[in-house]
Amino acid sequence: MNRLGLCLLIATSCAHAQNHLTWSDYGGAPDSAQYSGLTQINRENVAKLKPVWTYPTADGNRYFFNPLVAGGLMYVMAKNSAIVALDPATAKEVWVHPTGPDNAIITNRGLNYWESPDHKDRRLLFAANNFLQAIDAKTGKSVAGFGVNGRTDLREGLGRDPKTLALVQSTTPGKIFENLLILGSATNQEYDSAPGDIRAYDVRTGKLAWTFHTVPHPGEYGYESWPKDAWKTVGGANAWGELTVDEKRATVFVPTGSPKYNFYGADRLGANLYGDCLIALDARTGKRRWHFQMVHHDIWDYDNATAPKLLTVRHDGKLVDVVAQAGKQGFVWVFNRDTGEPLWPIEERPVPASDMPGEKAWPTQPFPTAPPPFARQKFTADDISPFIEDPQERARLRDTILSARNEGLFTPPTLRGSIQMPGNNGGANWNNGAADAEKGLLYVVSKDYPALLKLEPDGTQAAAMTGSPEEKGQFVFNQNCLVCHGPDRKDLPGAKLTRDQIREIVRSGRGAMPAFKQLSDGEVNQIIGYLANPLRAPAQTGVHGRYKSSFGFMVTSNGLSAIKPPWTSLTAFDLNAGTIKWKIPLGEIPELAAKGFKDTGAFYPKTGPVVTAGGLIFAGTRDRKVRALDADTGKVLWEADAGAAVEGMPAIYEVGGREYVVFCASAAPSPPNAGGKINGVYVAFALSE
Repeated sequence: MNRLGLCLLIATSCAHAQNHLTWSDYGGAPDSAQYSGLTQINRENVAKLKPVWTYPTADGNRYFFNPLVAGGLMYVMAKNSAIVALDPATAKEVWVHPTGPDNAIITNRGLNYWESPDHKDRRLLFAANNFLQAIDAKTGKSVAGFGVNGRTDLREGLGRDPKTLALVQSTTPGKIFENLLILGSATNQEYDSAPGDIRAYDVRTGKLAWTFHTVPHPGEYGYESWPKDAWKTVGGANAWGELTVDEKRATVFVPTGSPKYNFYGADRLGANLYGDCLIALDARTGKRRWHFQMVHHDIWDYDNATAPKLLTVRHDGKLVDVVAQAGKQGFVWVFNRDTGEPLWPIEERPVPASDMPGEKAWPTQPFPTAPPPFARQKFTADDISPFIEDPQERARLRDTILSARNEGLFTPPTLRGSIQMPGNNGGANWNNGAADAEKGLLYVVSKDYPALLKLEPDGTQAAAMTGSPEEKGQFVFNQNCLVCHGPDRKDLPGAKLTRDQIREIVRSGRGAMPAFKQLSDGEVNQIIGYLANPLRAPAQTGVHGRYKSSFGFMVTSNGLSAIKPPWTSLTAFDLNAGTIKWKIPLGEIPELAAKGFKDTGAFYPKTGPVVTAGGLIFAGTRDRKVRALDADTGKVLWEADAGAAVEGMPAIYEVGGREYVVFCASAAPSPPNAGGKINGVYVAFALSE
C-alpha cells in the first residue's frame, strides 16, 4: 500500500472509531453498522463476562427492542410498551412514558434520538397507531408543540383518504439527519394498501419536509414501469425495514420491499420501480441520486429489509466507499456509494414464466456474480429434514415437493403450489447484518425457511363479476382449469361430450383430472357455456379477478423447518475480495442439542449481530443463549443463559470507564416450546470491576 492509501485508511479508521463509541441510535449509529469501537471487552477477556444487572419487562409481552444510551440515560421498552428511562450502570428506573393502550401499534424495535447543537433540547421520537410523537428525553413528557397537540398523523399527505388507510407506520424506527427524521412505512400485505412513500419530518415541529414517491407519479422517473395512474391505487414498495444515513455525503440509503399484493401482480404489470430497490436519496431534499432494483415485478415478497451497510474496501487496487445490501434471496449486492455502479458484474438471467391468468412475470431477474449466496436457494425432496420421525409425514412432504412447481429462486406462485427457497421469510431480514467498515468485512445472519406459495381465487371477485355467461365461464375456467389445460384449452374433448357428461367429469373427476366438488352448479354451467362458445368470450387481459396466497411456511409437526439443517447461519464476507471468509450454524435447538445435534442453528431467528473493535461478534438467539464469537473465525468464545429467548440486537456502550453489553431477552422460545408466558428481561453483561 502506498503512503497516500495508508493515510486514507488511517483517516477512515479514526473516523469510524470516533463515530462508534456510543449507542445513541438504532443499530448504534446513523450508518446502521451494528458496530462498536469499544475495546475493553475483547477476545482475551470475554470469557470473564458476567451479568451485572437485569431489568424485567414486567408484562409477559414479546419484545425485540434495541436499547439506546444517550445523555446519561438508557431507553428501553417495557411495561405494556411504555418507554422507560434507566440508569445505564444500575438499571434504576428514572421515568416511564406510557405509549397507549395495550393493543397499540408501536415503533417497538427501537427509538430515534435527537438533540440540539447546544444539547438543551433532547427528544425521543416514535410512532403509535399511525401518529408520530416526540417526548422530552430528560423527563419523558410529551412535547406539546410537536405536530398538532403533540402528534403528527402519518396517514396524511399520501394522496389517499386517511380514513381508508389502516396501517402506515412501521415498527422499525427511521433515521435522524440534522433536524430531519426520515421514515419508511409498513403499509400492509393486502390489495389496496397505503403507498410506500419515503418521508422526512422536522424533528422540532413535526411538519412534513419532503416526500419521495416509491410508486412514481406522472412525470417522475419510473412512472412508465407501472400501468397508468397506478400511484392512485397500488400500495407497498415501502421501506418497512431499516434505513442507513451516510452523514458525510448527506445521503440516505433506502431498501424497499415488494409492491402489493405480494404474490399476484396482474393489476400492476411492469417492472414496478421502486419496489425491491436500494435507493440513494439526498437526505436534505429527498431527490433521487441513484437506485438499483433487485427484483423486477416482485410476486414473491422478496423485500429488502436489512439495513444497507457502509464499508470501505480495496477493489482493483483502490480504496472504494461501498454500500452493501443483503436480501431475502440470499444475495449480497455491493455498489459504489457515489455512483451506484456494482463492484462485480450483475447479470440479467432468464427466469420461469407465470402460468397465472393475467399475470406476466418479468422475463429476467438480476443475479450478482459475487459475492457467493449466503443461503440455500433450492429445496428438493433430497433436502427433507432428518428430524421428521413419522414416515407418513415424510411421504406427504415428499409428495408436496414433487407435485409443486419448483424451478428455483424465481418460480412464480401458482394454483397448484410453488416451492420458494430460502423463502419470503428467509434469507436476511431486519437487523440481520453488521459491518466492520475499516476491514471491509460484512457479517450476515440468515435463515433457510422454505415456503409453499399456493394461489387461490378471492371468492368475492367471482361473485361480483359481471358480463356475458361466456365471460363469466372464462373467469371460472381460468381460476380452476387454466393451470392444466392452458389458455388454448388443450386435451379437452369439446363437442365429443354432452353437457351432462362434462358436468359429471367436473364433479367426479376422470383419470389425472381431480374432482371439483367445490364449484357451484352455476359455476359449472358457466364453464360449460364457455367451452361451447369460447370465441364469444373476449381474451381477458389485465386483472382476472384477485388471487390470494394460501402459502404456508414449510414447517413440520415438531414445529421445525421441513428442510434439513442448519436453519440459521452466520456468514462472514470479505468484501475486498467478494468472497465468503467463514460460515457457521448460529444457535441450536435445546431438545436436539441434548441428543448431540448441536450444529442445527436456532430456528426462526430475528438475530441482530454486533461486531466490535475488540474482535468479537455478539448475538443472541431464541435458544435463550447469548454468545460472543471470534470475528475472524466464528468460534464461540463465550456464552450465557439470558433468562429468556432473545431477538433483536444488543447495545454496547461505556459508562464511568466500564463497557456494557445489554440484550433484550423477551421473545418466544424455540420450537417445540414456542408457546407459554414470556418472562422478559433486559440483562447487562460486563467485566468485573
